[in-house]
Amino acid sequence: MAKITYIEHGGKEHVVDVANGLTVMEGARDNNIPGIEADCGGACACSTCHVYVREDWYEKLPAVDPMEEDMLDFAYEPKPGQSRLTCQIKVTDDLDGLVVQMPEKQI
Repeated sequence: MAKITYIEHGGKEHVVDVANGLTVMEGARDNNIPGIEADCGGACACSTCHVYVREDWYEKLPAVDPMEEDMLDFAYEPKPGQSRLTCQIKVTDDLDGLVVQMPEKQI
């Protein structure tokens, strides 16, 4: 289990425990975190679970695969070296303390 901090665009923080094996998107969905819409349900077929990962965490995450990279092109204001789709980040103990921030909106 990992403790993950989700920060809304306006700054409100939500710190939740997310079970290993779930995705960061599922952790947000299961805890009713606003700002992550996840329209495709985690199939990497949209960009509505886009977040900015703190720079000190970005390199600790699994690499972005080509499908996620393509979908990030459709995200609202993607930032190289920070933007990720939460549906593509599987939770492990190694993610304990992860901080993600939602963009102003999802597209």
